[in-house]
Amino acid sequence: MELDSKGRITLPKGIRDAAGIGGRVLAVNAGDHLKIIPLPSNPVESLDGVLDLKKPFRELRKEAEDLAVKRAKERLS
Repeated sequence: MELDSKGRITLPKGIRDAAGIGGRVLAVNAGDHLKIIPLPSNPVESLDGVLDLKKPFRELRKEAEDLAVKRAKERLS
């Protein structure tokens, strides 16, 4: 593959298909190479069901605060 005059790369269809790359990707600088990560066409839709909150937000926040305090105390001892 080569960069065009505008710095763009065209990924061959076989590579796009094998990697599940559709319309959008995230390019991450990983030092000596780039990582190209396929992004879903609708990121919000792809998160449906990821957070199944059965507890109220206040309870979750209190648990998170308690855990943070506990871990801080463990580090000091």
